Amino acid sequence: MESAKVIDIEKQGQIKARQKQMPKKKITWKLIKQQKLLIGMSIPFVIWLAIFAYTPLIGWIVAFQDYRPQNGFLGSDWVGFHHFRVLFNDSLFYTALRNTIGMGGLGLIFGTGTAISFALLLNELRFTRFKKMTQTISYLPHFVSWVVVANLVTTMLSNTGVVNNILQFLNFTDSPINFMARPDMFWGIVTAAEVWKSTGWNAIIYLAAMTSISQEMYEAAHVDGANRFQKMWHITLPSIKPIIIILMIMSIGNIINIGFERQMLLGNNIVADAAIVIEKYALDYGIGMFRYSFGTAIGIFKSVISIILIFTFNTIAKKTSDISIM
Repeated sequence: MESAKVIDIEKQGQIKARQKQMPKKKITWKLIKQQKLLIGMSIPFVIWLAIFAYTPLIGWIVAFQDYRPQNGFLGSDWVGFHHFRVLFNDSLFYTALRNTIGMGGLGLIFGTGTAISFALLLNELRFTRFKKMTQTISYLPHFVSWVVVANLVTTMLSNTGVVNNILQFLNFTDSPINFMARPDMFWGIVTAAEVWKSTGWNAIIYLAAMTSISQEMYEAAHVDGANRFQKMWHITLPSIKPIIIILMIMSIGNIINIGFERQMLLGNNIVADAAIVIEKYALDYGIGMFRYSFGTAIGIFKSVISIILIFTFNTIAKKTSDISIM
């Protein structure tokens, strides 16, 4: 086992040394000509990004106006940071923010953990047919609409659903538990549904990373008498560590952008306080009430928080592991 660790350490050291030795290429006309095909292929995507991602940012000026559609940008009155002050003085906003971060954080932790664990288990399967069948089946929930998933979850957790039937059969409870009317369980229900839906799909990239691991490391570990668990712990996981960190950094920025479909479909009036998230709050109290400026202020807040989260965790990852996305 020691030789496997030595090989792993040496490999990581060689990669870091190569990265430091590699000179940064300067952009020259010669380099542009050499890569003209790649540049040409990227142009349509750059144009798409400019039109649909950056051009709409002009609309952010609405957040600083008392915007009226009939008056347009030029005719609306400027109100400065009024809508932001209203936003930060609303207690419901902080409830939505808490729910968003809570459910987003749980989804990130359990979603990443289950995807990595599932990929590790699949990677250890030696029966090729069973492995392929399991992979295919695990991908299917990703393509199922949240409307269908919410209906399945609600049916399973109803008073006469399969979950309550099993709990009563095993004598864990004397009467059915009304899961969908328990605000304290709502975050867990949403997280479990999201994990079930996305685990197979999210495991794809980890499986792809595992295929690039050198077999020499496994052979050296086998000679040292390492079992499968030790190989996973000391070889597989350290080898895919860069992929895990990069995906975590990218996912952390989306904690606050978790959407509202699952909360709206699984929620009800009883669990409304636990179900409201930032995007649902923006829909109901911004666009839904024709408060376009207020809704835009919420959008700016989300974007700023996402950027802060990405840069913060990217800096932490860079200092602790020399791995970053920028």
